[in-house]
Amino acid sequence: MMSLLGWMVCGLGSVLLLIAAIGILRLPDALARQHAATKAVTLAVLVFALGIGLLAQDPAWTGRLLALACILILTLPLASHALARAAMRERMRGSGLGAGSDPVNY
Repeated sequence: MMSLLGWMVCGLGSVLLLIAAIGILRLPDALARQHAATKAVTLAVLVFALGIGLLAQDPAWTGRLLALACILILTLPLASHALARAAMRERMRGSGLGAGSDPVNY
């Protein structure tokens, strides 16, 4: 029973990852793509890791998957912020706004 549940949760994670990949390809600008890349992929990988945890049923694997989840939760918001900041700087540079310009009024 746990095996079937584990495979179903892994399948759900795979579907979420596919939806995130389609979002990355289809969304119009860098900030929207960045949103799909970080939010949806984080959820998909965490759901997939939960499914693997249900399949493995081993304390060693459970610890590794928890470490993976903690690392993802800590690092993906930082990566998302860095990508958004780089996109905003690129947008400001392309429009002729200088480093001292106010990006809120852009």
